[in-house]
Amino acid sequence: MKQKLISHRGNIDGPNWEWENDPSRIKEVLEKGYDVEIDVWKIGSKFLLGHDGPEYSVEYSFLKNEKLLCHAKNLEALDYMLKVDDIHCFWHQEDHYTITNKGYIVSYPGYAVTPRTICMKPELQSYSNLYGIAYAICSDWVEMFK
Repeated sequence: MKQKLISHRGNIDGPNWEWENDPSRIKEVLEKGYDVEIDVWKIGSKFLLGHDGPEYSVEYSFLKNEKLLCHAKNLEALDYMLKVDDIHCFWHQEDHYTITNKGYIVSYPGYAVTPRTICMKPELQSYSNLYGIAYAICSDWVEMFK
């Protein structure tokens, strides 16, 4: 099975904080064939994207894309997304490992991986041993892993 490549917040060839989590950038990266990890907040009835705080408003339908991996950024977002079957989500801060609602393991940079692991930001570690092992790689540099 080919290793899945997941763009970290819409980045594909290095971090760019100006467009991270921007819905138009996310759509552009999805059209290039990548999956995308996004940061999701829920405030009242609204869903918003943003890393350090809620920034971009999106419709619930935007989040239902099977190529999105939604990182819940507040308890309200996590609680809501865990109640539905059509959003792939997880919560973590600096845990070595966490589990997505679809049963995948998300590993913090620098920790061992398995065939069920989504390896976060392997560019921060020695990643030569990840090829063919991890289920997926989530990176600001996914173009490098093609």
